[in-house]
Amino acid sequence: MVKFILNNKEVSTDLPKGTLLLDFIRYHQHLSGTKIGCREGDCGACTVLIGEKKNEKMKYHSVTSCLMAIGNVHGKHIVTVEGVNTAGLNFVQQAFTDEGASQCGFCTPGFMVSLAGFSLQVETPTYEKGIEAVNGNICRCTGYKSIERSIQKIADKLSERANENAVDFAVNNHFLPDYFKSIPERMEALQESISKETEQELKLAKFMGGGTDLYVQQHDAMTEAEIHFLATRNQLQQITLNGNTCEMGGAVTVTEMANAAFIQEAIPSLPAIIKLISSTPIRNMATIAGNLVNASPIGDFNILFLALNAQLLLTDEHQERKVALRNFYKGYKIMDKGTNEYVKQISFQLPDSDTHVNFEKVCKRTHLDIASVNSAISIKINEDQITEAGLAVGGVAPIPLFLTKTSEWLKGKPLNHESVIEACALAQTEVTPITDVRGSIAYKRLLMEQLIKAHFIRLFPEFIQPDKFLSA
Repeated sequence: MVKFILNNKEVSTDLPKGTLLLDFIRYHQHLSGTKIGCREGDCGACTVLIGEKKNEKMKYHSVTSCLMAIGNVHGKHIVTVEGVNTAGLNFVQQAFTDEGASQCGFCTPGFMVSLAGFSLQVETPTYEKGIEAVNGNICRCTGYKSIERSIQKIADKLSERANENAVDFAVNNHFLPDYFKSIPERMEALQESISKETEQELKLAKFMGGGTDLYVQQHDAMTEAEIHFLATRNQLQQITLNGNTCEMGGAVTVTEMANAAFIQEAIPSLPAIIKLISSTPIRNMATIAGNLVNASPIGDFNILFLALNAQLLLTDEHQERKVALRNFYKGYKIMDKGTNEYVKQISFQLPDSDTHVNFEKVCKRTHLDIASVNSAISIKINEDQITEAGLAVGGVAPIPLFLTKTSEWLKGKPLNHESVIEACALAQTEVTPITDVRGSIAYKRLLMEQLIKAHFIRLFPEFIQPDKFLSA
């Protein structure tokens, strides 16, 4: 039995836990404001808010309901566009009306919900953050300028909040209906009424994190499956620092990792890297462990964590074992993981002041697209000499590939153009790209070489200048 609060009422269902939230909302609750668009998490027409009580406070984030299973919303608060309606237009709706920001209206509910979530953010609201809040929403009518003007109005109003509670301000200023004020107490009562799954149910279930890619690949099979969602386990959503080792639970989302202050400090480029990978609603759902176990040869986070030499802690609920991510991938979609095992924890050493991390990606769109080739590097420098290196590349082999020979060869080499050129030549001997819709063999080999050079140009401009490669 799945129980949650949908807008202003508590609902429960015996449907399979893999049933998509979008379908439950539209076909079982008959709330048609949430639209069906791409069913791949790209367009944002199906955006809803999910509210969870953490540290005695409600926290809301946007997700695409076309990739969210009802099992993942057990014990939470779900808000559709109907749930942000007030008596008359709310502040966001009025801003869109004033600026002519809605035409056909199909995408509008998604924008309304995303910006309702923006009004609930505890961080200081700014225009830039408002734009970021809708980066998962696509409109094909207005050209976005009218939407941007609307967001400016919304941000200006929210800037008046000062130290007032975010929910109180949103309700008092007509952003949200007043039932939002009662949700924390109702969530507490709901949590008390929820019974945990029996051991037998866990034996029958499949373990899953976010499922954002699985629902695209295996939609029919997933919606009928009985799944145990790791994201409902609070202990698997923790990020801790043990000495210099970062330890992330198997249900940690991309957003949660991105918001960890000590990770941001150790990897300053992380915000820019994440913007290349996915939209805000997807980041709010997708788990790092899910990305690693999906084992796509062009997955972005598995390439990054290969470079960081991440370690996985696997469990089948009875025994635990560790495996290095660099030894995890055995063949196309084949991993050193038992059928009943899942990732309980991901750990990696935080880069120190002498260690530099970079990620590069080439795809048909700049943002939110599948890579043709991607690459990551973790490299430690002592003055002008390379002392440690970890180089990984995606899209050039059947697996996410750690370049073992090239990484080892770089150790002890001087930081100069000649070393980079020789490293590129050695890397070519480690890869086996194929021609497919994302490019030819020759194109992918060229991309890999250019991305390796880009790592050094971006990280060490005082040592490596682009023009030196033109005559190489």
